[in-house]
Amino acid sequence: MVGNQKKTQTGFVLITSIVFLVALTAVASVLMLNSSSDIKMSGASEEKLIAVQAAVSALDETVADQIRGNVNLFAGKDFPQPVNTITSVAVSSVVIDNELDSNEPTDCPHTTLSSSNQLLKCNVVSIAVTNQYGRNNTSEVRANANIAQQLLNVGN
Repeated sequence: MVGNQKKTQTGFVLITSIVFLVALTAVASVLMLNSSSDIKMSGASEEKLIAVQAAVSALDETVADQIRGNVNLFAGKDFPQPVNTITSVAVSSVVIDNELDSNEPTDCPHTTLSSSNQLLKCNVVSIAVTNQYGRNNTSEVRANANIAQQLLNVGN
């Protein structure tokens, strides 16, 4: 009698292992998707940091060029002035502008002088650097600096 019993397999173990395999594959693909998103985000963050550093370097180079006396666009009266002497980094545009409505010197910001007749005035200019970055240059970063030059006001 024992020899006449026929064993039939239902495939329960096979079906269970396929279900576990599908579940593990789904978990692995989700983890890989998150990993690729993290890599893209860190790459974009690095690209923005490089663009910001280039903009700040262009600001520094513009100020250094004016101090060295190569071209003193700060002393001019025709604003805005585009700057095309930046050689250390590649940026989209650098512009020097006068923040005042007139080109006449004004009282210096953030200073109080003991002189009652205000012999020192200031020429206030701003430097604006625009740098594009990202895929197809679709993003933009801007860096600004305001500069106040003290001038002796003898035309009072």
